[in-house]
Amino acid sequence: MAIDEKVVTHVRAALADASHVREVKMFGGLGFMLNGNMVAASSDRGLLVRVGEVGLSEALSRGAQQMVMRGRMLKDYVWVTDPLNARNVKSWLRLARAFVETLPVKEETKKQSPSGARKRQQSRRV
Repeated sequence: MAIDEKVVTHVRAALADASHVREVKMFGGLGFMLNGNMVAASSDRGLLVRVGEVGLSEALSRGAQQMVMRGRMLKDYVWVTDPLNARNVKSWLRLARAFVETLPVKEETKKQSPSGARKRQQSRRV
């Protein structure tokens, strides 16, 4: 997993005043969950931020690119690849938090093992 430690440090600093922040390995990098909702992710490809439809036009005007996954554009997420210094990251996280803090809090769920998922699928077939 390729993680840009400088960017991760900047994201942590930008979220330092938030409660209920959790870090999760995802998207080939490190994701940051705020109240159970993803707010950002950092990898060697840049910074992924969740801005919602409301913040999308501002994010695109600032030079971000809309996230595409499996050929489909995701309306709430943008990639930021411009220089990611502490000031820029804080600015992007302010925009992301403005959206994510409007979302309902999600309860943490425990990941189940792949064998547990197989057992459920088999029991549904019967």
